[in-house]
Amino acid sequence: MHTWHGSVVHPGAVFAASLEYNTRNEKFTFGLWGGSSFSGVDVQNITTGESVNAYYKEVSIYTKYRFSNRFFIEAVSHNNYTGVEERGDELQYWSYDKTQGYNFVDINFGYNVTPNTLLYFATIIGGGSGDYEVKSDGSLEDSWTHYFEVKSQVWEKEDYKLSVFAGGAWSFITDKTFYTEGAGNVINVGATFSKTINLGSYKSPVEVTAMWNPEQEKTVLQLDIMLF
Repeated sequence: MHTWHGSVVHPGAVFAASLEYNTRNEKFTFGLWGGSSFSGVDVQNITTGESVNAYYKEVSIYTKYRFSNRFFIEAVSHNNYTGVEERGDELQYWSYDKTQGYNFVDINFGYNVTPNTLLYFATIIGGGSGDYEVKSDGSLEDSWTHYFEVKSQVWEKEDYKLSVFAGGAWSFITDKTFYTEGAGNVINVGATFSKTINLGSYKSPVEVTAMWNPEQEKTVLQLDIMLF
């Protein structure tokens, strides 16, 4: 499956790939990340009212600048257009209208307080993808959701590694966020166990992540295999 910041983006198997450019000094990165699923989810067609099967589809754009080995800034344009045409909407890949629900941008900062511990802070800007609150007069107020996560590698032996993480989301502006029903909550707690599997001269990194979202009372187990 595909999870992200305590949310299940797609509950079934997903194949994903990335293509990126890095400068020679490795300070600047620009890339594309895309994914599609082997199984679909049901969406409702707004014209017929019928349930239609839609496969997960996403092509996102990201860029990162590393000020040092410890500190980086990152911008991501998330373009998840799963079920857009199936529900009867017209797909507009470059549209960032907050009500259309599949394109939004976040700005992220990362800081390694130690070589094994990362502090990660992300902000969804401009109320994208439903990240807004409907006021009593019908106007829309952007929530500008913030997400903060601490991830630390706590054990390593040969090719085995174990990391733990905890993350929460909140908004200083509205009574809801992109991730939560209230103004803030812990939404992403878990651990990741990883190992590199050697098949002759071929090496394949494998990760198993157990994730718990206490607000949604949701627990998942995710398997990631890097093919190349």
